[in-house]
Amino acid sequence: MNPMNTTILFYWPTGGNVENAAKMIAKEFGELKLMSLSEINADTFLQNKNFIVGGSTLGSETWQGTSSENPWNSFFKLLSTLDLTNKKIALFGLGDQVLWPSNFVDGMGVIYNAFKNAHAKIVGKWPTEGYDFSDSKAEENGFFVGLALDEDQQAELSEQRIHIWVNQLKKEF
Repeated sequence: MNPMNTTILFYWPTGGNVENAAKMIAKEFGELKLMSLSEINADTFLQNKNFIVGGSTLGSETWQGTSSENPWNSFFKLLSTLDLTNKKIALFGLGDQVLWPSNFVDGMGVIYNAFKNAHAKIVGKWPTEGYDFSDSKAEENGFFVGLALDEDQQAELSEQRIHIWVNQLKKEF
């Protein structure tokens, strides 16, 4: 596999629903490299072209706080130093639209803005139909900026959503 053609999928937190979703996406996608957020560095972006990035909304309000335990803090600092022109980024985010209807998959919106500021091309937008939420930082013009998954309220839809989204990504990458 040519390193520049490798698709990298990275995510955080590890364990739980985000990691399970990442593994489902990786299995559906086929040839890609699965990594944890803490393994990502500047060379990862220099040496590859296509990325799938996932996270959750829980705890996103502390992402830009002072906690050194959250790897998103270091990642966002790294990202602010990079120019990702000609890099394609697809996002997936997990949230709970019943418990957090006014913040559904907000974490994906935070990640989206960080990549947008680094001049990356964002692919893989996903329609908001079929979800019941009141607000989301990850929504633009009737679409989520990436695949929204709700393992708490709509787990039965995740496999089909991932299948459709991955086929969409293969065309957009």
